[in-house]
Amino acid sequence: MQKENLTKANADKRLLSIYYTAGYPTLNSTVDIAERLEKSGVDFLEIGFPYSDPVADGPVIQKSSQIALENGMTLKTLFEQLKGLPKRVTIPVFLMGYFNPVLQYGVENFCKSCQEVGITGVIIPDLPMYEYEELYQDLFTKYGISNVFLVTPQTSDERIRKIDGLSNSFIYLLSSNATTGKNLEVSNQAELYFKRLAAMNLKSPLVIGFGISDAKTFQKATDYAAGAIIGTAFVNILAQQNYEDKIEKFIKSIVNP
Repeated sequence: MQKENLTKANADKRLLSIYYTAGYPTLNSTVDIAERLEKSGVDFLEIGFPYSDPVADGPVIQKSSQIALENGMTLKTLFEQLKGLPKRVTIPVFLMGYFNPVLQYGVENFCKSCQEVGITGVIIPDLPMYEYEELYQDLFTKYGISNVFLVTPQTSDERIRKIDGLSNSFIYLLSSNATTGKNLEVSNQAELYFKRLAAMNLKSPLVIGFGISDAKTFQKATDYAAGAIIGTAFVNILAQQNYEDKIEKFIKSIVNP
């Protein structure tokens, strides 16, 4: 999902992205869930690859990662599963996770595998910007993979503008410094933060994550950004029996309450 496509789409609607963990609730459920989400009206996806020490994740997503690892999910297995993705899913798909598994897999191998299965970009919160620039940017560019950067309330304007210059999809705007799973609270301070970003007239669209769980918080977030990401609330759906039958209802409750 390139900048211009995301911006164009936002002229007509508020964009909804869903995050869930690959290999959860079962090892082979990942692509089936992606297909159901697209059919339910989701605009783009974030598929998390599990890691044993997910420091930025709340307890729900941590548990899903643990179960996914116990199910046998690895990056190699995920890429094998995603070979069938382009035939079943047409919306942009991003992979999200920590850098250690990427290093173990090999950064160039990772980028190449992403390209082969049609991944649009990746979100790797613990990959420092300077390290990306100096060591890996050329590889990401070579294979056409976008690297999505995160911005927090503490990020300086100078750094935000640098991120904007490096970005070619969207900027992931953290609603707070908390772990995932906290409810979005738009305090006066948070509202000033969102307005500060909006006033910078950045080239890249902003997508807000962390704390989006229902129609109210989705609408609130997209008052300030092109789109919003729901993770924990959706992973909770996957923990339920017959979750397949509940996906469409959940998505409709967000976009058509």
